Amino acid sequence: MLERGVVVTYETVRCWCDKFGAGFARCAKLVRRKSGSTWHLDEMFVTLRGEPYLLWRAVDEHGAELDVLVQKRRDKAAAKRFFRRVLRSNPVPRKIVTDQLRSYPAAKADIPELAQVKHVFVKAAARVNNRAENTHQPTRRREREMCSFRDARRTQAFLSCFGPIRQHFALPRHQMNAACHRAILKERLATCHEWIIATAVERVIL
Repeated sequence: MLERGVVVTYETVRCWCDKFGAGFARCAKLVRRKSGSTWHLDEMFVTLRGEPYLLWRAVDEHGAELDVLVQKRRDKAAAKRFFRRVLRSNPVPRKIVTDQLRSYPAAKADIPELAQVKHVFVKAAARVNNRAENTHQPTRRREREMCSFRDARRTQAFLSCFGPIRQHFALPRHQMNAACHRAILKERLATCHEWIIATAVERVIL
């Protein structure tokens, strides 16, 4: 933009993210493949203005992020709130994989849709739940680049958009040659341009 003579401040970019990010994330979720039947759930600590918060994350067996939720606690009520949030946008799973946090089974027993779902516990120290553990890495990198997060509400809004959009462009580079990677990335960029046009038209209509 500087090359084109357009002056844009960081605050302008932040406003663009607030205005269009949710729409782009919604489009990214629509074009991705159907979510898997196994949920991997895990939580990580984030510090917001010096206070510890829990970022709850659910992914399927393919590593695709199903949902995230920033909460202050990691008790039964928090786990139940997260389960209900994930169920709003995803079908009931066949199996749930978690660490040995006791809030998970207590909350799962109180939700009728999940009462009969198979629940597998793994030891967090053994890194057996790597599907969920590995999905924290992009968030940690983004947290360092942004010099940590600040506000719980804004962190929730940002990460809800960041996950689906990042995964749209995060291709398994090690499983394809350079020509295939360029071709698929070109398709993904073309799809993104369609989102931009559709979102702009929607804003004009509204």
